[in-house]
Amino acid sequence: MTTPVTVPTPQQIEQATDALAQLVDYLRTEPPTTAVLPLLAPLLDEDDGVPMLLSDVLRAAARAIATNTEPHSSSVNSMVSTLREAATEIMQWHSLHWEVRALARATATPRETTS
Repeated sequence: MTTPVTVPTPQQIEQATDALAQLVDYLRTEPPTTAVLPLLAPLLDEDDGVPMLLSDVLRAAARAIATNTEPHSSSVNSMVSTLREAATEIMQWHSLHWEVRALARATATPRETTS
C-alpha cells in the first residue's frame, strides 16, 4: 500500500518562499562566512536541496499538466516544454554543494600570518 500524499497549501509554499526571502535579506547584511555556510549547506544539499527539489517540482508539474490538461494545445505543449527545460537547467545547479563543502574546508584551516 502506498502512503497518501499530503497536498501542500498555497500558504505553505508562501512560507517556504518567505523563508528564502528572509535568507536573502540576512545574506545582504554580509554576515561572516562562518554564519553563511551552515545556511547554504541544507539549501544546496546534493540530495534534497533547493536545486534538486525545484527541479523535481517542475518536472512533476510538467507531467501533471501534460497528463491532465485537455484539450492539448500549443500553449500547453509550450508550458510543458518550458517546465522540463527549466528543470534540467536547475538540476545542474546541484553541483553547488561541492563548492560549499570546499569553502567550508578552506575557511576551517587556520590562515598563516605573515610577519
